[in-house]
Amino acid sequence: MGISTSSWRESVVASPGENGGSPEAAAGDFRASLILLTGFWIFAAVSNVLYANNMRASLELMGVEQVFAPWESRLLQHLMLYPPLVGAIWLSRRIGWQPWWRTVPLQAACALLFSALATPALVTAEMLTGATHMHTTGAKEEHWGDLLSGPPANLWLAGISSFVVTYCFALALVAGFGYYRRYRDAELHTAALEQSLTAAQLAALRMQLSPHTLFNLLHTIRGQIVWDPPAAQSMVVQLADLLRRLLRAGERELVTLRDELEFARLYLQLQQQRFSDRLTTTVTATDSIPVAWVPSLILQPLVENAVVHGLAGHEGPVRIDVEAQVRDETLEFVVRNSVGPGIKLNAEGIGLRNVRDRLSIQFGQRASFAAGIEGDRWVARLRLPLLRDEGPRA
Repeated sequence: MGISTSSWRESVVASPGENGGSPEAAAGDFRASLILLTGFWIFAAVSNVLYANNMRASLELMGVEQVFAPWESRLLQHLMLYPPLVGAIWLSRRIGWQPWWRTVPLQAACALLFSALATPALVTAEMLTGATHMHTTGAKEEHWGDLLSGPPANLWLAGISSFVVTYCFALALVAGFGYYRRYRDAELHTAALEQSLTAAQLAALRMQLSPHTLFNLLHTIRGQIVWDPPAAQSMVVQLADLLRRLLRAGERELVTLRDELEFARLYLQLQQQRFSDRLTTTVTATDSIPVAWVPSLILQPLVENAVVHGLAGHEGPVRIDVEAQVRDETLEFVVRNSVGPGIKLNAEGIGLRNVRDRLSIQFGQRASFAAGIEGDRWVARLRLPLLRDEGPRA
């Protein structure tokens, strides 16, 4: 049982499966367990000494002397038992608890072997401190040779029964702390995975600009090259700016409200050049809104949906309005588009589901989204908390 603390550390490092999978984690687990075990053993020693002194003082008042060993002997006893305690705990952790029919007897043997050292340690401590202790047989243990003959049986039983309970508490404390560390590490790992998954989901949702939109814009530019080269050049510049903003916004979780409105304005300007005879658009002026932060590209599915569904199924004029306003620390977006008579729209399309998913991931119940027909127009309303300058840091 005289295993050193360095051996325990080597065994902990050698079994990374229980300690986070790396030597650094194993070393940290060893240090924390050793500190915890040391603190518990100090508490046990102090409690034992105080109990013995109180009982000794009480018995002396009744005329009974030298039933309990002096305090210095008991402190030395606990000091001598500390290395065996570390060794027993190390061996217990190496044994484990599975399968129970084989490990439980071994664990019991560790506990009994450690607690059996309590009485010899106490007798040795008394001899080293020069104390004399009257045992129940009435003989004085005053010579080193008396240790070889062994203390009386009742003293052995008293030491074993007392220290086996102390050992069990120490083992439960260290084992419980180890289980807690593994549970905490698992929770942190799960939280990290969930955060990575959320980030990946948000990145995917932010980048959902319809490829058909880009293809149609490119075809429009191709047609303009022959009939109106200056307009085609302007559309190429605008499309490059749109893609640059799209890539930049896809790398960020939050952008300024002004940037989000500028992206919507640029997208609608390109569509307006494509359908100049049918489409008119308005976007809230950026100089009339406060400095705030919003989820990047949160408006893009709404304005794209307004263009696609507003122009579908009829040849009449279409108007799209994008508004942003602040009410009581709540930011509200409203996207309105006219629709053809008799056109039925789906309120559960991919773009609208995209917006709902992002709001749910980032704001939970603090944000809301609704879309539907109001009069002769399709209206999408989005409300979310107003994030001012501290938004990105939060």
